Amino acid sequence: MHSHHTISSESLDIVTIYNIFHNNKKLSLSAELEQKVVECKNYLDSKLAENESPMYGINTGFGSLYNVKISGADLTKLQENLVMSHACGTGDRVPESIVKVMLLLKIQSLSFGRSGVQLQTIQRLIDFFNNDIFPHVFTQGSLGASGDLAPLAHLALPLLGKGKVVHENKTYDAQEILAKFGWEPIKLEAKEGLALLNGTQFMSAYGVYLLLMSHKTSYLADIIASLSLDAFDGRLDPFHDLVHEVRPHPGQWKVARRVNTILEGSELSKQYKEHVQDPYSFRCIPQVHGATKDTLDFVEKVVLTEINSVTDNPNIFYEEDLIISGGNFHGQPLALALDYLKIAMAEIGNISERRTFQLVSGLRGLPPFLVDNPGLNSGFMIPQYTAASIVSANKQLATPASIDSIVSSNGQEDHVSMGANAATQAYNLIRNVERVIAIELMNASQAIEFRRPLKTSPFLEEFLVRYRAQVPYIKEDEVLHDDIQASIAFLKDLDIEIEELFLNTYGLDCY
Repeated sequence: MHSHHTISSESLDIVTIYNIFHNNKKLSLSAELEQKVVECKNYLDSKLAENESPMYGINTGFGSLYNVKISGADLTKLQENLVMSHACGTGDRVPESIVKVMLLLKIQSLSFGRSGVQLQTIQRLIDFFNNDIFPHVFTQGSLGASGDLAPLAHLALPLLGKGKVVHENKTYDAQEILAKFGWEPIKLEAKEGLALLNGTQFMSAYGVYLLLMSHKTSYLADIIASLSLDAFDGRLDPFHDLVHEVRPHPGQWKVARRVNTILEGSELSKQYKEHVQDPYSFRCIPQVHGATKDTLDFVEKVVLTEINSVTDNPNIFYEEDLIISGGNFHGQPLALALDYLKIAMAEIGNISERRTFQLVSGLRGLPPFLVDNPGLNSGFMIPQYTAASIVSANKQLATPASIDSIVSSNGQEDHVSMGANAATQAYNLIRNVERVIAIELMNASQAIEFRRPLKTSPFLEEFLVRYRAQVPYIKEDEVLHDDIQASIAFLKDLDIEIEELFLNTYGLDCY
């Protein structure tokens, strides 16, 4: 496996990013992009030397202070002040895995040669990435409009020898880490602070990470729903090709075919059914899970466009001899997409909890609460409460962040996207969905035991063997918290290798 990735003019995609992280690849800049960065910087330097007129953010103040002209002697101080004054994040620390994506996306955006930064500034960001040095970045503080100013200021601080970083699970002052690696602090030049702080890399890093989480969670939800369908003695008629030919949404097609493939060879699905219909939470799995998959495709298109774009300001078009102040840092496309992602993933949890409810309701020959001696034993009564509580919390988290806007910067920044709030809400929401489908897996695996000696499909029987190695069948009441936690851990630990094993054995695609 190649352990190196060259940032080039080719677009980044989700699979490439996944491979960079999964294989812990090191980054470098292509010669072509190095040249573009140097040419852009040389052009900016020559404009400053020959031009006394104000250029926003280059030799002026920022935000509503755009009219204040700064002398040439103070340009470095201006940029350093910008980074320090904007490092106003608070709340929880951003997970290091997401900070690493932020570094990658910042490197990518600055490397297009439209931002006027020094080559060594990008190189230092690459050094941080390659050596797993992660600045302390905080979840709260970005309006998602002038870019993610506060989080990106925290990302940039250690370049100047300020702020804190994590390296090999230990926290260092930035000065310490620079000394450890023998690096000098970067001396920011004109526009560089603004280039580092403007941009949507907090939101878009979350977007990339959330897509990877969502693809996996959505895939696992299909497997667990298929197990629930067999455990509930459900019918396969609603998954017939003809049903989906007459309403051919791509996600719906994909889910119906996947469920058929997962349940291939199941004795349970073949047995005679007394009932002619199943509740919607079983019958409409293709329509509900499928609509979420179509949403993921839309969100992925938005995120991929964003991460392969220049999102700082002003933009430098040196070939055309133009420096243009625009609004590419505004996070509205991401804010709307992340809100849509929240709604779509909340529904995976919503329908999962309904299947759990049906499984514990004493229907279809299953004992109430899936336990041998109900009454003396409460069995699986309360995990459904837990799932219901989480699903309800997700309804609040799924409320759109993007419909809000609060004026900032003394009225200069009078409409903001709030996409950063959407990003952190989506992270919490999808973590919640992981918990809800883990509870469904607990219930479905328990219910399937009451169908013995009949078996489900070979695919699901193998899945259950893996699961039972960590989570036992429940004979009588015990502390179910431990089993819920073990179920969540089981799903989290199903990494891509195991998904590939399933793919190779059963011909399933994991997305």
